[in-house]
Amino acid sequence: MSDDPATAPGHPGDSGHLEQSRSSGRHFEPDLRRMTRITLRPIASPMPVGFFAVAIASVLVGSMQLGLFGEGAHRAVALAILPAFVLQLVVAVLAFGARDVLAASLMSCFSGTWLASALVLAVDPPQGTRVLGALNLVFALFALLMATVAHRKRVMWFVLCAAVPRFTAAALANLTGAHWAGLVSGALGLLLAAVAMFAAFALMLEDMAGEEVLFVGRKGPAGEAVDGDLSVQLRNLERQAGVRRTL
Repeated sequence: MSDDPATAPGHPGDSGHLEQSRSSGRHFEPDLRRMTRITLRPIASPMPVGFFAVAIASVLVGSMQLGLFGEGAHRAVALAILPAFVLQLVVAVLAFGARDVLAASLMSCFSGTWLASALVLAVDPPQGTRVLGALNLVFALFALLMATVAHRKRVMWFVLCAAVPRFTAAALANLTGAHWAGLVSGALGLLLAAVAMFAAFALMLEDMAGEEVLFVGRKGPAGEAVDGDLSVQLRNLERQAGVRRTL
């Protein structure tokens, strides 16, 4: 505590500065750096695992749609993509803990989509293909909406841009039964796998090196989270979830 009356808490100078800030239309925020304590959590970035899971599942489903596995491979593919559901669910939980709503939402929805796809392929219920088509269409719409706000995370944006046409074509193939739509979906699935594999590798190298090695393309708050100093990280801290009273 300072002995200087000009800086002591409750001194009229403080209230005068606060009133001056309010009258000028600026929001008054104290310097949070001196009162901040940093606790490191033993957690690495889960996003490379999440994108690797997207790549592996997309390769398997795309290869099946292109006919590379032959007839009767549906159940084998279902069992093979089921681990993608588990992996991306774990990634989503860790992303929520890391306060990244975009990554957590994307991985959660990917996880649920792989689970539904695996169950439909394995059980083959009546009208299951058409129901899966409706699910793919809704996921494509969700991915499109996410792409409109994820442009500051370029690698995630690229994955979303590849996912939208792939799941749209898959929905068309499921709902109409058109063979050509299945082939297009399979080809786009392989493209999605390539983009997701690059994203996973680029993020893994960035996390290991502590700097961008391959193109990641962070901008705005995403870039400041890696390149910004402590004052940037503490910006608007008092209004973040866990500090404010409600979500």
